[in-house]
Amino acid sequence: MPIRRALARSLYALLFLIPLACSRGAPLAKGGPVAEWPAYGGDVGGSRHSPLTQITPENVGDLELAWVHHSGDIEPGGGKTHLPSSFQATPIVVEGTLYYCTPFDRVFALDPETGAERWSYDPHVDRTGFYLVNCRGVSAWRDPRAPEGAACSLRIFVGTLDARLIALDGATGRPCEDFGHGGSVDLREGIGDTQPGEYGVTSAPLVLGDHVVTGAMVLDDRRTDSPGGVVRAFDARTGALVWAWDPIPPVQAGQSPARSEASRPARSEAEPSEDRTGLPSEDQKNDPAPHYRRGTTNAWTTLSGDAALGLVYVPTGNTSPDYYGGQRNGMDYYSSSVVALRADTGEVVWHFQTVHHDLWDYDVPSQPVLFEFPGKDGPVPALAQATKMGHLFLLDRRTGEPLFPVEERPVPQGAVPGETLSPTQPFPTKPPPLHPETLTPDEAYGFTPWDRKACRDAVASLRSDGIFTPPSLQGSVHYPGMAGGSNWGSVAIDPERGLIVLNQQRAAVKVRLVPRAEFEKRFPNGPPEFGFEPQSGTPYALERVPLLSPLGAPCNPPPWGTLTAVHLGTGEIAWDVPLGTTRDQAPFPVWLFLGTFGVPNMGGAITTASGLTFIGATTDFYLRAFDTASGKEIWRARLPNGGHATPMTYRLRDDSRQFVVIAAGGHGMLERKPGDALMAFALKP
Repeated sequence: MPIRRALARSLYALLFLIPLACSRGAPLAKGGPVAEWPAYGGDVGGSRHSPLTQITPENVGDLELAWVHHSGDIEPGGGKTHLPSSFQATPIVVEGTLYYCTPFDRVFALDPETGAERWSYDPHVDRTGFYLVNCRGVSAWRDPRAPEGAACSLRIFVGTLDARLIALDGATGRPCEDFGHGGSVDLREGIGDTQPGEYGVTSAPLVLGDHVVTGAMVLDDRRTDSPGGVVRAFDARTGALVWAWDPIPPVQAGQSPARSEASRPARSEAEPSEDRTGLPSEDQKNDPAPHYRRGTTNAWTTLSGDAALGLVYVPTGNTSPDYYGGQRNGMDYYSSSVVALRADTGEVVWHFQTVHHDLWDYDVPSQPVLFEFPGKDGPVPALAQATKMGHLFLLDRRTGEPLFPVEERPVPQGAVPGETLSPTQPFPTKPPPLHPETLTPDEAYGFTPWDRKACRDAVASLRSDGIFTPPSLQGSVHYPGMAGGSNWGSVAIDPERGLIVLNQQRAAVKVRLVPRAEFEKRFPNGPPEFGFEPQSGTPYALERVPLLSPLGAPCNPPPWGTLTAVHLGTGEIAWDVPLGTTRDQAPFPVWLFLGTFGVPNMGGAITTASGLTFIGATTDFYLRAFDTASGKEIWRARLPNGGHATPMTYRLRDDSRQFVVIAAGGHGMLERKPGDALMAFALKP
C-alpha cells in the first residue's frame, strides 16, 4: 500500500475514534429489565447473554468509567517456575453483591454499583512451582433449607491453584466450618503424588442443585503418569463426596458403553482393547493411595449443567502427554470430548468426541453452551461446543447426536515410530470450519519481503499437510495452533437474533518430536524456560514454538483474530470481522499504518438483549462493543492492560444503571504485562 494512502487511512481511523468516545448526552432510561449475573457464564448453561436493554447501540457511546477495584495481586513471573499472573476472572453478581477471584485465589466481595470493598478472603495458596497463575471465577449457592440470615446460607465456592475446594459465607467471607474440614476439601485426596504446580483448579466450579462439581487443571506434556482427570461432585452443605467420574474407557472399567457413536471411527488402534483391566500400572504401585487412574483425560475448563434433564456436561482435555499417544493403550477414549454425566450419580449418558486420538493439544477448551435449537417440530434442547480447530459442533444435549451432519474425513497419515493415527477425523458440515485449514509456503506472511521470505522458508522446511498434520521428527506446522481457534472464552448466544457469537485466534505453531537421547544430551539439566517439554516416560520430548517472522509477525496471513456470528437455525455464517489492532504490540508509529489486522486474543464475548456484543480479549488494550446484528464495531474504551477475560453485565434495580465489568490484568502466555484492575463502565447518571 503506498505510504500516502496508508497515512490517510490511519488519520481517518483516528478521526473515526472521536465520535466513538464523544457523549451524545442521551438521558438515562428508567424502567426495563433488571438482572444479576449469577454464574460464571451468566447461567449454569453458559449462555453469556443478558436480558438487559438500558445500554443500546444508540447510546453505548455514552459509556464512562464508573469505578475501578485493585486487588494488589500481581505476580511478574519469571524463570522456569511460572508465567506472569493472568487476571482472567469473570465476576458474578448474586443477591446484590459482586464476587470475584484474583490470580492467587483471593476472593473479594464488592458493592456492584460503587466498587467499594465489603470483604476479602485469602486462602494463602502454596505458590511453589506454579506455571499457570490464574483464577477464572467463583460460584454461588443459596441453601434453600437454611433460615434467613443464617451463616453460610449463601455460599461462595472457589477452587484453588493448590487443589482445594473452599466454601465461604457470602455475607462475611469467613470459611463455612461445616464444609469439609474447616471450610475446605482437599482435592488431592485419591490423586496420588503430584509435582508442585502440576494439579489445581483454575475454572469456576459448577453448582447444580445441591452439588458442587469440579474437574482440575493438569499441566500438559510433563509425563505419562501425570495426575488423573477425575471429575467429582461434592455435597454443597457438608463437602462430602457424592460421586466421582474416573474417565476410564468402559471396557477397562467394566461398564457398558453409553455414548454417541456419531463422531467415532469404526475401529482403530486408539480404541480400548478387551484385555485391559483398568488396574494401576507399574509406575503407580509406589504411589501414595491413588484411588483414581493416573494419566487420564482431565476437565480443566468450565462445566455446564441442565437441571431439567439432570445432566452435567464435561468438556475434556487430552490424555497425557499431548503430542505422543503410543503408550495411551486406549486411555484416550474420553479425550477431547463432550461427556454428559447424570448429575445425581456421575454415570456416563453419552459422549461426543471432537478429535480421535488427539496428538495436537486440540482438547475441548471451552464451556459447552446450552440453547434451544429451532427445529422443524419445535425447540430442541441443544448444546454448542467450540473447539481449538475452528470447528463448532451443535448437538442435541439429550443424546449427543449432531443437529447437522458430521462427516468422518480422511486426514494425513505417517506417524513417528511407536505411534498410531486415527485414519479419519470428525468435521462439521454446518457451521463449516471457521478457521483456515492449510498453511503453504506461498501463503506465508511477512511485513516486508525479507521477513516474508523467512516465513516462506520456515514453512517449506516443515511438514505441512493441513489440519491434523501429525507431529514429526522433521517438525510439523500445526495450524490451527494449540491455543485455537477458540479457547476458554467459549461462545455467547443471542436468542433474540438467533446468533452464536465467538472469537478465535489464528496463529501457526511449529511442533517437533525430539528423540529422548537427543533431548537429554542437549538439556542434561532439564528443558529450558519455554519452548520444550519433557513428555517423560515416552521416547520423545517436545519442541513447540510459535511460527513468527524475524519482525515478530505470525507467519500465517492475517487476520490473526476474528469475531464471528453464526445463525442458530441454519448454521450459516452471518458475519465475520477482524478483531483487534496491532497497537500495544507493534511500535509507534508502525501500528498506525497496519489497520485492523485482527490479533491473537484470549477471553470471550457476551451479548445483550439490546443487540450489543461486548468483548475484550485482544492484545491491544481495549474493551469493545459491536452491533450484534451486523458485526460493526461501534464503541471502544482504553484499558490499562489487556482485557484477557470475559466481561459481564448487570443492573440491580429499576432506577439504577446497567454496568459492564471486565478484568484488565494481562495474560502471561500472550506476553501481556500483568495487572489487577477490575473496571466497571456505565451510562452517565
